[in-house]
Amino acid sequence: MKISTVVWGTGNIGRAAIRAVAAHPGLELSAVIVRNPAKAGRDAGDLAGLERDLGVAATDDVAAALAGARAVVYAASGDVRPQEALDDVTRAIRGGAVVVTPALYAFYDPPSAPPEQREQVTAAVAEGGGALFVSGIDPGWGNDVLPLLMSGLGSEIEAVRCQEIFDYSTYDQQDAVRYLVGMGQPMEYEPPMTAATVPTMVWGGQIRLMARALGLDVGEVQIVEQVERAALAESVDTKTMGRFEAGTQGGVRFEVQGVVGGVARIVIEHVTRIHASVAPQWPQAPDGVGAHRVVIEGRPRIEVTVEAADEGGNRSAGGNATAVGRLVNAIGWLAEQKPGIYDALDVPVRAADGAGLWGAGRRAEGTEQ
Repeated sequence: MKISTVVWGTGNIGRAAIRAVAAHPGLELSAVIVRNPAKAGRDAGDLAGLERDLGVAATDDVAAALAGARAVVYAASGDVRPQEALDDVTRAIRGGAVVVTPALYAFYDPPSAPPEQREQVTAAVAEGGGALFVSGIDPGWGNDVLPLLMSGLGSEIEAVRCQEIFDYSTYDQQDAVRYLVGMGQPMEYEPPMTAATVPTMVWGGQIRLMARALGLDVGEVQIVEQVERAALAESVDTKTMGRFEAGTQGGVRFEVQGVVGGVARIVIEHVTRIHASVAPQWPQAPDGVGAHRVVIEGRPRIEVTVEAADEGGNRSAGGNATAVGRLVNAIGWLAEQKPGIYDALDVPVRAADGAGLWGAGRRAEGTEQ
């Protein structure tokens, strides 16, 4: 029997989630929850950018959508509404659903989540019998399972570095790019994303999770932030977000470091530009647009770069799609487990159900007889 699955939210992550659930042979898209009344009633296929209807109309009636749901992909943002997102997620868990989401940063590493948040989730699990798995969109697998897998291929490790490198002019999220990250703002503007303690709040859990997996004493891991910003030398015009003026922020590079004994052992690094001309000395993606890279410094030195594209070749959309794939493909495993809170060290990466997924692709293309 297919697992009845709800997608909550239809932004960049929600669109990818709808497509992933619709393609998965073990899941059934039962509802799509929207906040914008203008989206209510529209077919999920239309909202997801598919060229076909899925027969599921979006709704803003949360109670009706969650009724009977066995799983929920929570794709609404938690950036500026963390408590509301947590309340939404625990509501679904109390209803007995398995919930997968990137929105609750604190639960990248559940043991280090604030006690009051952890207690809210454990109470919901005890009441309803649901489960929770949180993994990031930057993407989570690039900051946990991939580097950990790579670490097992060598004999000595000196440091682990996880990079996200992107041209943000391709990212269809203007408010986040201009105000959260600060692109196009005066250099004296302090972007919320890189304000002191915020990078640690978002990515510190992934540092701690990798530290646990690699046998480090988490209590001895000091988390340090480093931020660099760069201005545009000339004004640039972008297809998705219009003009960015010379002298305003055109790039930002930051690191969240797990430091042990004065040495940065685990590093999560983000390099973001609005134009390729900004800070050419910073790390670059192979195609100049976007990639995720993991480097294991040690013996041997191991480097893996991953490029993904979706929605007409968009690298940012491709990164979102792989992050969503990790979450959606975990639902079947989670549904077989006891109620509880799970993390990336618990949830296996299993091979896709190839026959089913390829069949879904053929149906989508209209080529299956």
